[in-house]
Amino acid sequence: MAPQREWFEKDYYKILGVAETATPKEIKSAYRKLSRKFHPDTNEGDAAAEERFKEISAAYDVVGNETKRKEYDEARRLGPMAGGFGGGGPDGFTFTTDNLGDLGDLFGNLFNRGRGRRSEPRGAGPQRGVDLETELQLSFLGAVQGVTTTVNLTSDVACHTCHGTGAEPGTTPHTCPQCSGRGVLDENQGFFSFSQVCPECGGSGSVIDEPCPTCRGTGAERRARQVKVRIPSGVNDGQRIRLKGRGGPGRHGGPNGDLYVVTRVEPHPLFSRRGDDLTISVPITFAEAALGGEIKVPTLDGPPVTIKVPPGTRSGRTFRVKGRGVPKPKGAGDLLVTVEVAVPAKLSSEERKAVEALAAATSESPRSHLGV
Repeated sequence: MAPQREWFEKDYYKILGVAETATPKEIKSAYRKLSRKFHPDTNEGDAAAEERFKEISAAYDVVGNETKRKEYDEARRLGPMAGGFGGGGPDGFTFTTDNLGDLGDLFGNLFNRGRGRRSEPRGAGPQRGVDLETELQLSFLGAVQGVTTTVNLTSDVACHTCHGTGAEPGTTPHTCPQCSGRGVLDENQGFFSFSQVCPECGGSGSVIDEPCPTCRGTGAERRARQVKVRIPSGVNDGQRIRLKGRGGPGRHGGPNGDLYVVTRVEPHPLFSRRGDDLTISVPITFAEAALGGEIKVPTLDGPPVTIKVPPGTRSGRTFRVKGRGVPKPKGAGDLLVTVEVAVPAKLSSEERKAVEALAAATSESPRSHLGV
């Protein structure tokens, strides 16, 4: 097979985390480990993990196959020119255009790809709908617990009158007589062969005699719509949730695009997050820090909990409350409570006398280890 453009752009060994000299067994083991980690079923709603899974699968498809791996290694050794020039043609020379992008399309149409194949125009045949993106504002509690809600957006959707066919109800598009449904016309001029989009059907391969009065034959109309979305528990601010097939409508029978929902999480006045753990800062008095005691701590979605502060607790110490963090299918995170000794800005006369008495009774300086 001819080298693919991605072969020169991506290091499949690096993607799988193995050396170029890795054995097939090592490659297979690395692939299984990564595929389990990033599989969409275990990372539901995580678009980044899904893209990583696709990248891992593409890498293993090449270097996990003995034949493809040899071709990949050889192509990488020769460099990008391996995809455009090589042996095999007259006098051991062949010119191909598989890796020249748009320029390759130009030369492919001009020279008919050199092997009797004709390049179809980009606009011909079924076309996938565009991917859309919208934002969703979530409360801190909604992001932690997960929520099912709706997003509002205005976009192109399949026409409600013709259901995306572009033809007036009761009629159907028919095969273009000029290109016989191919969407492209070929013109042979001796050694050269030129291809162009069919002017009759615009590359779709079909002709609409009676266009839909609502969408005027486009098969799509723009309108406001609501899309239901389930936000899993523990989403982060800025995370993208993919809704397959809820994006822009496909054309000429192509599939719909996807809708990506970007979450925007509002801050909470008391709690913050650290992964699956919730964090909170709780002030305590000097007496509670020095003598110890019990204090009540609020939780995000339930009754307060009581924690014991041992005597001599330093300001900034963190206590862990198991299972009161972000809920997950396989167990929740924890609540991390950091105590901070509150120093009063003003003292009553009684408080001042008590503090002065404590100062007078204190015999050891906390700075003695500094030697000053």
